[in-house]
Amino acid sequence: MVTETRPGRAVARRFVAGDTLDEAAAVASQLNAEGFLVSLDLLGEEVHDEASAQAATLEYINSLQRIKEEGLNANISVKPTQLGLAINESIAFEAIDRLGEKASEVGTTVTIDMEDSRYTEATIRLFEKGQSSHGNYGIAIQSYLHRTPRDLEQLVALGGHIRLCKGAYVETSDVALTSGEEIDEAFARQLETLMASPTTKPAIATHDSKLLDLGLELAKTREQEFEFQMLYGVRTDVQRQLVADGHPLRIYLPFGSQWYPYLTRRLAERPSNAWFFARALFGK
Repeated sequence: MVTETRPGRAVARRFVAGDTLDEAAAVASQLNAEGFLVSLDLLGEEVHDEASAQAATLEYINSLQRIKEEGLNANISVKPTQLGLAINESIAFEAIDRLGEKASEVGTTVTIDMEDSRYTEATIRLFEKGQSSHGNYGIAIQSYLHRTPRDLEQLVALGGHIRLCKGAYVETSDVALTSGEEIDEAFARQLETLMASPTTKPAIATHDSKLLDLGLELAKTREQEFEFQMLYGVRTDVQRQLVADGHPLRIYLPFGSQWYPYLTRRLAERPSNAWFFARALFGK
């Protein structure tokens, strides 16, 4: 119903740039023209064979080359399990190290996404090793994890950029906060820590109006760089307003054939997204 129908694919195009790098680069160029920064994200995760991990690495190498050739104001975001972390940590590090080297040639950065809590510790190790070697990495952290305040204290000293998000994976209460109010409060505390740090570049990744307002308030006294980050296709009116007001905003731009799991996660996050889907699917 979704992947093989015109309405289903039309909904996906609200949140996904396309199946191919060519399509993603075209959307990235248009977003740049509108004043947005971009982070290219090849969809897919949890691969369990080296051939798939190597293919994903090559596609990211090609993405970095495209950024260079077209002069895109963009970086890349990578999922460690897509690069082999679920197979062996050394495979993932070899890939991330290779991408960091290529990104240095291009003059951009690599953001290491955070996945579910099984991989948190290893992901932080990948960031530490990569950042010490090339100095052009970022990492995502999830405010709902109980361990995040401790991780944040460790990570801000390493430089690079830190993408603060609430967290999108289902976790048990012994691992993560489960109340929306508690997660918001944790995000706010961690954001204050990030925005007060002179050694790292905060990336405020939220669509929550109250937390966006807090970020804007904290930005008034911050001298160093920071940016907002939002998902492609989500709260586009807010995105345009932030850019119009002169704030740096990076659009997280997914592409690739593995878009269905990503789409369903977006639908689950916001009821309005599900309503958009229903209107497109059953409307004229």
